[in-house]
This record gives sequence, C-alpha cells and structure tokens, in this order.
Amino acid sequence: MLEKAACDGVVTAFDRADGLKPCPIGADGACCKMCAMGPCRLPKKKGGDEAGRRGVCGATPETVAARNFVRMIAAGTAAHSDHGRGVAEVFLSAAKGEAPGYGIKDEKKLLQVAMDFGVQIGDRPVNDIALDVAEIALSQFSTDDSLRFISRAPLKRQELWRKTGVVPRGIDREIVECMHRTHMGVDQDYQNLLMQGARTALADGWGGSMVATELQDIMFGTPYPILGRVNLGVLDPEQVNIVVHGHEPLLSEMLVWASRDPELLEKARANGAKGINMAGICCTANEILMRHGIPLAGNILQQELAIITGVVDAMIVDVQCIMQSLPTVAQCFHTKVITTSPKAKMRGAIHVEFNEHDAVASAKAIVSQAIEAFTQRKGEAMVPAEQVDLVAGFSHETINYLLGGLFRASYRPLNDNIINGRIRGIAGVVGCNNPRVPHDEVHVAMVKELIKNDVIVLQTGCSAMACAKAGLLVPDAASQFAGSGLAEVCETVGIPPVIHMGSCVDNSRILMAATAVVKEGGLGDDISDLPAAGAAPEWMSEKAISIGQYFVASGVYTVFGVTWPTLGSDELTKFLFEGMEDRFKGKWAFEPDPIEGAKLMIAHIDLKRKALGIDKARERVLFDMAMRRELA
Repeated sequence: MLEKAACDGVVTAFDRADGLKPCPIGADGACCKMCAMGPCRLPKKKGGDEAGRRGVCGATPETVAARNFVRMIAAGTAAHSDHGRGVAEVFLSAAKGEAPGYGIKDEKKLLQVAMDFGVQIGDRPVNDIALDVAEIALSQFSTDDSLRFISRAPLKRQELWRKTGVVPRGIDREIVECMHRTHMGVDQDYQNLLMQGARTALADGWGGSMVATELQDIMFGTPYPILGRVNLGVLDPEQVNIVVHGHEPLLSEMLVWASRDPELLEKARANGAKGINMAGICCTANEILMRHGIPLAGNILQQELAIITGVVDAMIVDVQCIMQSLPTVAQCFHTKVITTSPKAKMRGAIHVEFNEHDAVASAKAIVSQAIEAFTQRKGEAMVPAEQVDLVAGFSHETINYLLGGLFRASYRPLNDNIINGRIRGIAGVVGCNNPRVPHDEVHVAMVKELIKNDVIVLQTGCSAMACAKAGLLVPDAASQFAGSGLAEVCETVGIPPVIHMGSCVDNSRILMAATAVVKEGGLGDDISDLPAAGAAPEWMSEKAISIGQYFVASGVYTVFGVTWPTLGSDELTKFLFEGMEDRFKGKWAFEPDPIEGAKLMIAHIDLKRKALGIDKARERVLFDMAMRRELA
C-alpha cells in the first residue's frame, strides 16, 4: 500500500515520521513551556553536571519532567473520561425515553452496577433503576467523595490507596487539580506531583473508563466471543464501503443498524453497488466488532492506507487518534471524510453532527452520503488480499462463564492452572502503534515471546489488532505459538492464548479480571501479589501514560517501549522505576526491545510466583488407602 501511496503522490504518516525527527529535549520531558519566561530547555550535560540545569524560575529537571508527565496523565484521563461522560449523558436520555434507538440490552449488568452504586432494586421498573444509575454515573465527574467503583478493587488495595492518600474524588476535580499544580510556581515537589498523577490516573481506570465500559455494555450488550476478520482485505470493491474510526460507539452502533436498513440497501443497489460493507479503524472498530462482528480494516497507522485503497466511500470519524491528514489524502480519491463530534472538526471534512436524540436520522444521513460517494469513485483501486480471522469479545464476565459454565461460573480453573504452573502468569499488552518502530512488529514479537513461555495475554486497542493480523487471536494459535502448559489449557477451554478484551477504554475490564483472580483466592490478596505484568510496547498517546499510571498505582509492573518521557531527569526516572514500588507495589520500566521487555515481564512474574510459593513443580502423589484414612 505504501508503494501505491507513492505512485498516487500521497504522503503518509510513515513518510512524515522519516522526514521529521523527534525533538530529543521534548522527548525526554526536559522542556518547560508552562510560562512565557521560557520555553526553558534543560538537556542533560556531558559529565553529569546538574548544577546549572534550571529554568528561569528555578525549576529543576525533575520538577519540569514531573509536570510534563502529570499533564500527560491529565490529558489522557480527560480523553477517556469525556468519553465516559458522553456515554452517561446518552444513557440518562435513554432512561428518560428521550433517545430513540437506545435502550437497555443487558439488564443483569444494569442490576450489578446498580448494586455497586447502592441503588435500590426491589421490584422497581428497569428504567427507574437505570435513571438512578445514570444520575450517579454523572455525579462521579464532580463528587467530593471517593469514586464508587473504587469499592470494586481488592480490600487491601483500597487500604493502600487510603494510606497513600490517592483515593480519587470527582474525575473533573482531579484533572483540574493536575492542571493547577503544574501551573508555573505551584507544586514543585516531583513526588507530590506524581501522587496527584496517580490519583488522577485512578480516576481514569476506576472512574471514567469504567463508567464508559459498563454503561456501553448495558446499552449495547456485554460482549461475548464472536468471530471477526482483520486487515485491509475486509474492504469490498463491489460494495459501498463505510469505515468508522475513532473511539466512541454511540453513533457507530446506529450506523451498523442503518447499513442493514432495507431502504438504504436498495438505494445502494440502485447506484450499482452489491451492498453496504462496514468496517472499522481503531477503537470504534473494536466496539462494533465485539458486539456485531463488523470487521476491522486496521489499527491507527492504517487509517490513511484504507483511503489509499480507493474503495472507501466514507470514513466516519468521532474523537481521538484521528490524523489531520485524512482530508488531504481523501482529495486524491472520492472518499468523504465525515466528522460527527462538535469536539473534533477538521478543515476539508464534511461535518454531520451526531444528535443522540435523533441518532437514527444522523446515521441514515451519513450512510446516504456514502452511497452517493460510491458513484464518484475515481482512480485505480487496490485492495490487498490480506485478511485474517480472529475471535474477539472477551469481557471479564465472559471469561468467568467460559471457565466455569453457566451454573458454576468461576475464575477457579484459571487460578488453579496458574498455581499448578501450566499457566506461568498473566500479561496485559495494550496500547497504540507508533511509526517510529516497524508497524505491529513490536507488539507481535513481545506477545509471541510471552505466550511461548506460558504467559496468557490480555489485549485491547490497536495492540489487539496487531496480534490479530499475526494470527494470534484464534484458538489454533495455542498449538502453534504457545508453550505446552498454556496450549493445554487453551485447547481444553477452547480459547486463544491471546484474549481480545475490547477498546482502550476497556482496559478497565483487565482491572476487573485481575480483581476477580484475587477474589477467587490462592494467589494473594492484592493485584500486586499476582504473577502478572503489563506493557504498551508501541505507545504514543497521552492516554497510554494515564493507563500505565493507573496500572502501576493498582499494583502492576508496567513496561513501555519506543521512548520514555522522563529520561531528562535521572532522579524522577529512578523514582518511577524503583521508588513507586515502595508506595504502590507496582512500578514502571522502559525497554524498547520487545523480547527484552517480555523477559523483564517474565522475570517479574517468576518473582511473584516465588513469593507465593508456587515457583516449583509439585510432586504428584497418588494416595493409597492408608494415606486417605490418615487424612480423614
């Protein structure tokens, strides 16, 4: 596709990355832009002389790097939580009967969330319960009390958060406090700054992100395993191709319905198409894949390439990870780039604002535009043949069901197989793609190394798509790529060794799965006791930093690749990589080599196995009758 882009005169993110080298001072977090006395650049000096490294105000490298780091957390939390707020607002409208097309698809989950929120259930009508849940969900953004979902964490973890003073209050408040503390001349203690960063990140993982995931499941249905396909080969030259891209499923759920509307299908056929083919890019794609089996055209670095195929009639974008280059690329083709959120407009794009009170009409108008664009195709089309099967849609509730069945749903089989050593440990490998490293290769190399060593891998976002393209998200991958112990378990249960758990906001599902393992027993009494680790080997967005920080603050050893944004301060970096463990029993690490990163994770898992006393294979003893009598 890159060769076709060059022939068509299209410049892609890969070209721009080659021609635009990163600023080394900014990449290390050593540039302060907080006031007009600067920007103050504080690059490391040869010989290690730190005395002169101060900004005009006197800010030290560790303060500057910590401020930049905490602002990344604040921005990432804001992105996830604004998503959650939007979902909660639509949920409230649906509960009031003011949002046609939306309703309650998972009553069981509604009741679970209602109980977590302390909502009275009894024999009340479902919509009344939903109304109370919606109002409490919205209150989480402004409350002065601790967030409700914090109570879902293991008790020992909750005690640790209270002891360290990082129990998050209202999500908005934590974000605002980050921005205040990092303003010129306010918080100048890097450790104090990082504690606010931890509190804010926890407001993301156990707050805004969890609100988004739970309410989406209630409205659209909790995902269950579903077969899908991935890669640009899912586009069909003979159909109207609509690609949804971004992160919010509110409109894309309606687009799925509209793409199957008989009237619109007839309109497509009348214009010469065989039908309407929907596909997705990025996390909006993950959302509709998990619930409808809509195929994935690719992850973030394939958004331009999808248009370059010449068969995408409309690319519908909402928020986050959308490249401003899309309208420019689309100029070479017939593709309509359509923005739908008032928060995310682009010059050169068509804006069709999504109205949740009339979502069906918004969706039908967009599909009609795509059909009209189909008649205007120009230039040579080229759709790669590559597409790969995958199985997606493993919510933590689904894992519970798959392991134990309907009447004895349980994480017990997972815990038992970790204890007996067939499964060495659990890894969450998530995050973005980054054109500074070969596309997908880092994700795939790390995950293959992990499953080869009997570590089961949980995935979300673009990372899941990368591994899906490599054929790792199907049950057959167990026998082909996994170690013998993990393969045996996967083949018995019928699951892949790499589990697709959703979009990046759904990392909250991984928190819940980890908590379920703790509560099942036998592997310690906190997330930090588990033989588990996390990674984002190709990260690039501020959301990834927020996710990483809430995993560290939840007790997880977390490895990032590509680059690390505090290398401009040795003192701050040492605190993140070592000192954080004293407070949270979780810490950060940086390793750009994916195999070495996997080895770090495996070494950590082995340490935890040793601490639990499950590091050695247990001798198998067959009890005779005398031994059984002795037990009795």
